[in-house]
Amino acid sequence: MLAQSALVADGLLNTLGAGWTEIGPDPSPFAIAGIIEVPWDATGVPHTLRFDLLDDQGKPVVVDTPDRGSVPVTIEGQFNVAPQPGVKRGTPLSMPIALSLPPQPLPPGSRYEWRLEIDGETHEDWRLGFTVRPLAQSRAA
Repeated sequence: MLAQSALVADGLLNTLGAGWTEIGPDPSPFAIAGIIEVPWDATGVPHTLRFDLLDDQGKPVVVDTPDRGSVPVTIEGQFNVAPQPGVKRGTPLSMPIALSLPPQPLPPGSRYEWRLEIDGETHEDWRLGFTVRPLAQSRAA
């Protein structure tokens, strides 16, 4: 889900202003938050997580950076979960995630989506779509 802010503390996901689908039009910080459920047979090994920001045509959103030139907006990381003592064998494990992002310079009136990929696999419901409000409809995110 998309939120105004999010953090993980003591294994719990905490969000503020969660569930929005419109932002802006002025750039604002926001967060990507959720719970990844890991099947028992996939615990104890490293997994790769990747979020790509795509435009309404499904193409990567590219930004200019001072040191690397034009690059796609991508968030990558690795995670590993292991069962705690006492967890019954076969129980899927939950891993909360909270990714805080700085304001993104996205044009007003545009539609985007964050697409999640885990270990090279993605699903239709692993997408978070949102719209940047047109300038005429400005209000707090």
